[in-house]
Amino acid sequence: MIPWNPHSWQRFPAMQQPTYTDPSELEGVLARLRRMPPLVVPQEVDRLRGLLAEAAAGRRFLLQGGDCAEQFKDCLPEAIEGKLRVLLQMSVALTHGGRKPVVRVGRIAGQFAKPRSKPTELVRGRELPSYRGDLINGLEADEAARRPDPGRMLEAYFHASATLNHLRALTAGGFADLHHPERWELPGGTGEVPAYRRTLDQVRESLDFLEALGGVQREVLERIDFFTSHEALLLPYEEALTRWIGEASAYYNLGAHTLWVGERTRQLDGAHLEYLRGIRNPIGVKVGPSATPDHLVALLDHLDPQREPGRITLISRFGATKIQAALPPLLKAVQGTDHPVLWSCDPMHGNGAESATGLKTRDFGAILSELRQAFEIHRAAGSHLGGVHIELTGEAVTECTGGSEGLSEADLAKAYETGCDPRLNGTQSLEMAFLIAAMMRG
Repeated sequence: MIPWNPHSWQRFPAMQQPTYTDPSELEGVLARLRRMPPLVVPQEVDRLRGLLAEAAAGRRFLLQGGDCAEQFKDCLPEAIEGKLRVLLQMSVALTHGGRKPVVRVGRIAGQFAKPRSKPTELVRGRELPSYRGDLINGLEADEAARRPDPGRMLEAYFHASATLNHLRALTAGGFADLHHPERWELPGGTGEVPAYRRTLDQVRESLDFLEALGGVQREVLERIDFFTSHEALLLPYEEALTRWIGEASAYYNLGAHTLWVGERTRQLDGAHLEYLRGIRNPIGVKVGPSATPDHLVALLDHLDPQREPGRITLISRFGATKIQAALPPLLKAVQGTDHPVLWSCDPMHGNGAESATGLKTRDFGAILSELRQAFEIHRAAGSHLGGVHIELTGEAVTECTGGSEGLSEADLAKAYETGCDPRLNGTQSLEMAFLIAAMMRG
């Protein structure tokens, strides 16, 4: 294995990378990014590693959720607050119902790029380069917008910075205070989840009792840990945000607290794993139908040779019809090693469908089915599922069918706003949290 440095990935084949036409413009952007202040600090990254280690040991539960792909135009206070609100609501439901503290990680403040299956796509009858996320090109249906633009990396950095600034202000300013959960109400919600109202009443009664006994400090309930994540896809951008931290004697990617590698880019001899093996951040690995037991064990040895708790989260994503056959052999293979991994379930990406009108959608029932099967398979194998990874939004979108609102394919066009994949809306997300909490209790 060659010695690692932040640019050693360049010696390996790199999948899903755009081609920039002006190398000097690209280098100018990267040089500026290297001089910019970090978006997160190493102490926060290390704090998350510790919490994920506790989740791997069964003492916490990971809730990771947010946009499929953030768009620059959605860097608005109401959109940011909406995502935080729904994650807070879900975490209350999970903690109260599942009886475990929740580690909150947003797909936010950096999730600006998406891998694509094909280099081109048909848009209104025209074949155009595929939209790869605002970090790389534009969603507008014309050749100029679809051309990869290195300047978008700077735009992504500043939009991530603005998003993080607002998130930090909200969490430090009492927005997450359990004494005032009414602040978390989602404006324009498409439905109600009655169990949430009952849960809030029970939480308030418990807080009143504990505070009367003097058993809880108020400031503990007023602030929360909230971490950010995105897929490590555009490697020049990730390299530019990588910093050497002398006191830790380690490199950190300081563009997010944790990064994940996708199903399409986790080749053992590929550039993405080469980059990720050298940074101190906790790493997520999407594990889908193409994974084999041998590949997964080799990948763990590659990314985590020291077997460090909190380092690796394996995120299964098979689909409701494939998980029964695919997950057990992988669980058995990992159990045969001494890797202390955290298992999470992404029930979204394996359950895609297309409506009669050509819109991408996902069925709530299929999402729930994969989650339920994941819990059951882990229990049967003597393992435990320690987290979920969900694409969601706080907005009243109609992108996934089903749920208590009974959304059908006919409803999709009412509020279909995603630039890539369909997301659960606020009501569906909260409903899902209560169902997960019930599964956590067995």
